[in-house]
Amino acid sequence: MIEYTFVTKGELKLEGNVIKPVRVTVRPAYRGEWDDAMALAWRVFMQFEAKDYPPEGIESFQDFITDSVLYRMFLMGEYQLFAAYDNERMIGMISLRNETHISLLFVDSRYHRRGIGRLLIQYVSDYVFREEGRDFITVNAAPYAVEFYHRVGFADTDVKQYNDGIWYTPMKKSVNFIK
Repeated sequence: MIEYTFVTKGELKLEGNVIKPVRVTVRPAYRGEWDDAMALAWRVFMQFEAKDYPPEGIESFQDFITDSVLYRMFLMGEYQLFAAYDNERMIGMISLRNETHISLLFVDSRYHRRGIGRLLIQYVSDYVFREEGRDFITVNAAPYAVEFYHRVGFADTDVKQYNDGIWYTPMKKSVNFIK
């Protein structure tokens, strides 16, 4: 599996007495990182998205990220999870189900607007094209994320929908890379 390393533009951090650019690596998440990824998803969901949902929607989301069946699917390789890291610290995550559908995408609030979400989309697009042999990805975008998905090339495929307390807009993006 490919690992991406990305140096964020204009971002520097102090390591000891040396200022270095922030280097973000994206790779498949390891088994032991599942809980960290779901905790990140929960934190960011509560910070930015929960306000858009009734209690039923918040409970549905929590049930989804704590579902033991989903975790078993991850362990069996049927549910893909990738993460972005600043050194060893997980700062973003994205997951795929059914080969082409983005199930979760969350970036730590301290890393918003630094290209991490776009990098995760790029990584998954490449993965879907090269590993799954597919030329598109889909997502059910939360209200908070609709504009982000539009900026990275997704188009609405239907109107805003509601299910189990969750509002979302179905979207699709073509992914075609030159091999």
